[in-house]
Formats: sequence, structure tokens, C-alpha cells
Amino acid sequence: MKLKLALLAAAAFASTAVFAQNYPSRPIRLLVPYAPGGSADIVARRIADEWAKAAGGSIYVENKAGAGGNIGVDAVAKAAPDGYTIGLQTVSLAINPSLFAKMSYNTLKDLAPIGMVASSQHVLVVNPAFPGKDTKELLAAARSQPGKFNYGSAGPGSTFHMAAELFKDVTSTDITHVPYKGGGPALLDTMAGMVDMSFPVLSAAVPHVRGGKLRAIGVTGPKRSPLMPDVPTLQESGAIGYNFETWFMVFAPANTPKPIIDKLNAALNKAISSPELKDKLVKDGFDPIPSTPAQAQARLAQELPLWAKLIKERGISAE
Repeated sequence: MKLKLALLAAAAFASTAVFAQNYPSRPIRLLVPYAPGGSADIVARRIADEWAKAAGGSIYVENKAGAGGNIGVDAVAKAAPDGYTIGLQTVSLAINPSLFAKMSYNTLKDLAPIGMVASSQHVLVVNPAFPGKDTKELLAAARSQPGKFNYGSAGPGSTFHMAAELFKDVTSTDITHVPYKGGGPALLDTMAGMVDMSFPVLSAAVPHVRGGKLRAIGVTGPKRSPLMPDVPTLQESGAIGYNFETWFMVFAPANTPKPIIDKLNAALNKAISSPELKDKLVKDGFDPIPSTPAQAQARLAQELPLWAKLIKERGISAE
């Protein structure tokens, strides 16, 4: 009996190995769970060709938006685990399970991370007429008049929203949330003075800061950005302990054969480490972060409870 089981296991392994060796034999669908034009879509389209070339096949991007990214991720979770339907999602992969009362998939059980792709800082920007010139002055103003100032977000549960709520939590400030249907309208109203501040992705804010329509107070990550080298981090300029970045991860359905995951991971790391693609990503405001599948899984597992704690304590909901 044991011999029979061993032979069956060996046959299954050999079959999987041959399948992976011939993979990919047809185009791979990369689902982005947001509309075209956003940061996830930009990253996906930046990496698709180089990644496909390294994998020896072709990858096409398909947008499947809705429910804060959950519809597109669910489509990957329920796809055949054959490596031909994969997904790219932001840090919302770790945030959404605590934001939504009901989830149609289990993040850790139904998905198999392929690897990290890149990260992007956000930046706290204010209308030029805002009284605070730097983080310390902004915090002093907010603390002296709780609830007076407000910030615009791309909507409940968006990374704009979560970056701001984490800032409020770390700095013990009361700044009112004004949700919009997208980051563009929130930025426009910040420039118009309808709201006081916003926490957009760095790449979206740079043109407006350089044009004098917004003033950058500080970037949200652990180090200054080459796109704005004169702008300090919020942490170094007064918001001690604050750190927020939007990261991007690619994943497949659970039970996708390990040789396929490993092949996609190796090709992805080769692509994002190439000087040409790396330079394009950095110029777009993204920092490439190659990883193993295990490292991507560990990051996801580590961040899920951290966001759950913040969301519960602050009573945040996307619904």
C-alpha cells in the first residue's frame, strides 16, 4: 500500500513538473481589481511585458473593478489553479478583510502569493493657504482645534483613507474625513480649498506640488523620495512612529502547483530587477521590492492583524 502511494505521489510530481516545464503555453490573464488609470493598473501594465518575456510567454492585463478590489480578487481565488489567471492587488489585500463585514474569499487560504512587486509612498499635501507650513505646525493647529480641519480621501477604505487614519492614530489628532468617489476629485478639492488636506499616492501629487497648486508637508514612508528629495518624511518631521506605504503583490489561486508559482516568481524578480524596468518604476514613484513567495505570504500574514486592530479601534468601515 505504501509503495502504491509512493508511486502515485511520484507520478503526480512528475506530471506537475512536466506541466510547469511547458508552462506557459497560452496567454496569462493578470486581473487588476480596479479601473484603468490607478496605481495598481499602472504597475500591472508596467511589468506585464517584461514579466511575460522572462517567463517565456505573454501576459495581458484585465481590469475587474468593484467592492474595493474584492470582486477582482475573488475572481482569481475562484479561478482554475493552473497559472493562467493571476492577480495584482495593493495593501488592500491585508486591509479589506477587516473593512468588509462579509468576504467571499479567505485571503490566506484561497490565494497563493507569487511575490511582491513594488511599494509606493503617499504624501500629505495641503492647500497652499493652509496655515501649517510643516508637520509640527500642522499638528499644533489640529490639536488646538480638534475637528476643525478635514481631509479628502478616494473613498472609505481607500489607501488615502487608511494613510490618514493611521496618521490620526499615531499623532492623536482629530481631523474630519471627507470621502470622495476617487482620488482625483479629492485632490481637486484640496487644490480648490474645499478640503484642507489629502494623502494621495506620491506620483499623483508630484505635478501639482511642482506647479504650486499643493504644498507637500511630508512623505508617508520611512525615507525621502527621489521624486521629492527636499520633502521630509512625516516621521522625521514630527509624526514619530508613523509609516505608511502602498505595496503591490501578485498572487494565484490556492493550490496552484509550486513549480508554476516558483517559475512566475523567478521571472517577476528578473523583470523588476532589470535596470530598464526598475528605472521606469522609480520614475513613476514606485520602489521595486523583489521577494520570494514565502516572504510575500509572511508580509500578508503579518499585516492582516495590524490593520484589523486599527480598523476595530477607530470604527472604520467601507460599507
